[in-house]
Amino acid sequence: MNTTSPFLDPCTHSAAGSLGVLQLKRDHLIPAILSASTDSDYPEGKVENTRFGSYPHSTLINQPWGTQILASVVDTGSRSSRSKKRKREKKDDGDDTPGADGSASADAEEARTALVKAATASSGFAHLVPPTPETWTLCLPHRTQVVYTPDYSYILQRLRVRPGDRIIEAGAGSGSFTHAAVRAVYNGYPTNSNHQDDDESVVKRRKDNKKQGRVYSFEYHAPRAETLKKELASHGLDGLVTVTNRDVYGDGFCLDNEDEPNADVVFLDLPAPWQALKHLTRSPASTAVLKSVASDPSTPNDDPPNGASEQTQPSKPFRSPLNPKRTVRICTFSPCIEQVTRTVSALRSLGWLEIGMAEIQAKRLEVRRERVGLQEEGLRGANPTAATVHEAVKRLRDVEGRAKVFHGLQKEKQEQVMRRAEAIKRGEKVPPADGEDAGTVRMKDKIEGLPPSKHDRLERAKKDLETRALFKEGRLVHRTEPEIKTHTSYLVFAVLPREWSKQDEARARETWE
Repeated sequence: MNTTSPFLDPCTHSAAGSLGVLQLKRDHLIPAILSASTDSDYPEGKVENTRFGSYPHSTLINQPWGTQILASVVDTGSRSSRSKKRKREKKDDGDDTPGADGSASADAEEARTALVKAATASSGFAHLVPPTPETWTLCLPHRTQVVYTPDYSYILQRLRVRPGDRIIEAGAGSGSFTHAAVRAVYNGYPTNSNHQDDDESVVKRRKDNKKQGRVYSFEYHAPRAETLKKELASHGLDGLVTVTNRDVYGDGFCLDNEDEPNADVVFLDLPAPWQALKHLTRSPASTAVLKSVASDPSTPNDDPPNGASEQTQPSKPFRSPLNPKRTVRICTFSPCIEQVTRTVSALRSLGWLEIGMAEIQAKRLEVRRERVGLQEEGLRGANPTAATVHEAVKRLRDVEGRAKVFHGLQKEKQEQVMRRAEAIKRGEKVPPADGEDAGTVRMKDKIEGLPPSKHDRLERAKKDLETRALFKEGRLVHRTEPEIKTHTSYLVFAVLPREWSKQDEARARETWE
């Protein structure tokens, strides 16, 4: 059944054959194409084994997104080579030989195709969440350094990307920015796509707008480009993304169809973005201006990875990959300031305006309630230390008072034992047992007036916990977490206005004069 990509419309429940994300911790996610097939080494079908337990796909399918999935008991040892060897030996011995009517063969086939219901484990759980560009960035297979969420969210906002825009992306890599860009420009699938839109409003908007949002992704590394194509197809995004294996330094961005890419937005994640800027112009005269910048002998020679940037191109009619009717915005992603310098020089030479640079330094803040005090002793998530000097002095006096009484009682008991021993030695009559009990009672009476012991304090804290609202107590504080997935990068933004001819000027004067 042809459906919309789960990245664009995940529906309400997970389904077989679609992508699901198993969230074990906040930043620990596992992607999986959910499968109901029995073609697996496990009798429960396909299984995701994690440090928090095993999760058969049969327990993940047809579940509402956000459901807490309990781990299952799965015999992971059945996949061992020794077990397989025993199965082969059993088969060779003739235990599975079918009878005359073939009933044994039919029973074996039926047992092989039937899934065994997974038993719930005693501990371990995970959450099943829908795929989004944010979750996919955290769990995608890394083929190159990726553009993380703090960067691409700011880039798309700064480039003013809207549904229906067309984006040129050079340097696709692992496809992190690709998934985010598709969601930003999506306004329906093309009419020749293998997917269909279930939402009537999306279908109507697709008919009203002739221009469909699309991402044109260029990658010079052939294996990475092919892997990205297969990945986007499995995610249902192949109808919205055109992946091209090309060296954009020498071959540019134009495709065979004259209406493509006709881009409104450009994002370059390249080692030498200034060498690709000569193709992002509106007229061939602008490329000639850039030759003096690109051939500057004072700057190092930064060739592309395949060394094809300086190849002589055959003479052919110039065609711009940019939208001639709209202002085009560009962003380049560079980790070094030297790359930024050369990129800005090339942008100025080609007529780009409003050139600026930004650096994203994302920090994650943890906001929580901080409970400090001796009354928090034994409670989880609190700091059971003295909050004030008065509390510390009071606890110190309590400890010293109990210690003084304890040592006094020990000394009194020792003296009593010594007196009894001397009396026995002199042949005197030893006091009766009733006297001993009375002495013990008197010792206990001395302890009753002292502050409670640690055991008593813990029992009282547990009893008070039943009536305390801990989420309202304590001081509201925030702290910066030490680690976040991102990397240093400089973002250069620029704007290329549309060309303004004499006919446009005359038409504007007639309209607004």
